[in-house]
Amino acid sequence: MERRLDAVVFRLKFAPTVFSARQLVNHGHVLVNGKVVNKKSYQVNDGDEISLQQTSQNIPMIIQTLSSNERDVPEYLQLEISKCLGKFVRGPQLTDVPYPVQMEPNLVVEFYSR
Repeated sequence: MERRLDAVVFRLKFAPTVFSARQLVNHGHVLVNGKVVNKKSYQVNDGDEISLQQTSQNIPMIIQTLSSNERDVPEYLQLEISKCLGKFVRGPQLTDVPYPVQMEPNLVVEFYSR
């Protein structure tokens, strides 16, 4: 799930919510390795560079979210705020993902195996 383009856009602080990250992707504001990708479920690979269109970098929502200290960029991503450029360094481990609650994957698997 954390390799989805909409999730990466959200984690890079290009958008304040996952829903707005999906909208940014769908509307063609997001580039992967210099090419427009408008498929929110696109799977990002290690080493991919994610950026915003030049004109999109001036959207007030994006400027405000990037300057906010409300959340940090996870260790498996790198961000250059001045260029609106992020890099997917590596696939995240479960402990790398900043969930708002404590996750217990074994309980989720047990629930869905019924």
